[in-house]
Amino acid sequence: MATRNWIPVRGAQGTHSRQAHADLPAGTYEREISKEGFFGPAAFLHHPRPPTGWTSFEGPLRPRAFDLARLNEPQGSPWGAPVVLHNAATEIRFWKLDGPMPGLVRNADGDQLLFVHQGAGDLFCDYGRIGFAAGDYLYLPRGTMWRLAPAEPCALLMIQATNGHFTLPERGLLGPHAIFDPALLDTPVMDAAFREHQAQDDETTVAIKKRGQVSTVTYPYNPLDAVGWHGELAPVRLNVAHIRPVASHRYHLPPSAHTTFLADRFVVCTFAPRPFETDPGALKVPFFHNNDDYDEVLFYHAGDFFSRDGIDAGMMTFHPSGFTHGPHPKALKNMLSQPKPATDEYAVMIDTRDPLEVGEAAGAVENPAYVDSWKAR
Repeated sequence: MATRNWIPVRGAQGTHSRQAHADLPAGTYEREISKEGFFGPAAFLHHPRPPTGWTSFEGPLRPRAFDLARLNEPQGSPWGAPVVLHNAATEIRFWKLDGPMPGLVRNADGDQLLFVHQGAGDLFCDYGRIGFAAGDYLYLPRGTMWRLAPAEPCALLMIQATNGHFTLPERGLLGPHAIFDPALLDTPVMDAAFREHQAQDDETTVAIKKRGQVSTVTYPYNPLDAVGWHGELAPVRLNVAHIRPVASHRYHLPPSAHTTFLADRFVVCTFAPRPFETDPGALKVPFFHNNDDYDEVLFYHAGDFFSRDGIDAGMMTFHPSGFTHGPHPKALKNMLSQPKPATDEYAVMIDTRDPLEVGEAAGAVENPAYVDSWKAR
């Protein structure tokens, strides 16, 4: 969150609420215009019609959806996985793996975050072994040497912090144990399974990615041969089931309240099941917003995605900055009253400060009708 001397405005006109996202004037829809995501100054406008009620939307800003589950070709190396979205600060790939990686890899371009969408198995790295299952985040510090040995076919979302680092968000008044306790961050162990992996001491290749190019280094032995480690830097595992989201029964919190990891020019958030707001005047769906400083990406992992219609697990939506985002018409019917007591969804959100480019592979699995899903029915 930047500290700036914003132009001081305190104003109001016409018919409006006094509290953001609650007690809206009858028959209106709220739209937020904000700076620096949801951390800077904001204005809240009230409209008699949904701000996403377009009849057509042409051009590069149109909202897009990709069915990543249709990217079916398994790859033995993560560097062969298709690039879905990218810019100078991040690279997002979707990787399918159906057997043990034939060699080791190392990312010299930046920290790596693997989100396990499907599958289970073991990750072997410089620091030891760590098991993984669906819903796990696996954080790999830049330069870590690793390989996956899946016990079943896997599908993973890969998020790279290009020339940067992943850190944890400040929790402020919530305290350091809110959302998830750092004690839940598991690190690798040098156990019997790891020593058994080390004993496979054959010729081994290491595919190192730097500046988007891959160099291959061949060793006459298995270079995962460390006998111990200590320090303050290591891979960690965190499962989405361990995330306890912040919630308010009287106020719909912005997506930034669900931030899991920070990088220099983007954030990674996790939407996990949480109770709906119960105050009669509080919004119970995401509010319409012009977040013109960030591109917004959502990967849908599991559950019932209450703000989107026609979205299934394994799909990704992409909303470039520059137009109003908001819930679909079906979700708007439950704007002030939800039929269920809580959400039932797991999703990974990536908000980038810089515009994203769409990879060729993503374009091949795009749903071009997604832009029309906001049309009234």
